[in-house]
Amino acid sequence: MQWVIRDVSLGSNIQNIRLRSGLTQDQLIAKMQIKGSNMSRSTLANIEAGRRNIKVYDLKLIKEILDVPYECFFES
Repeated sequence: MQWVIRDVSLGSNIQNIRLRSGLTQDQLIAKMQIKGSNMSRSTLANIEAGRRNIKVYDLKLIKEILDVPYECFFES
């Protein structure tokens, strides 16, 4: 069996979706914190730059705030 590995930059996709939504990192973080996340702006910056992984809980919040399907985060 062969496996197909696709290079997907989750962090870059989060950044692109956030920018298309017209939100700054600070604005997205503020909305996330209202919903219970303790993520900081620097953590989001590191996730978007691919230097840090994201928690499933935080990805779920970002999905809800940006109102996009999960598939958008995993497109190459």
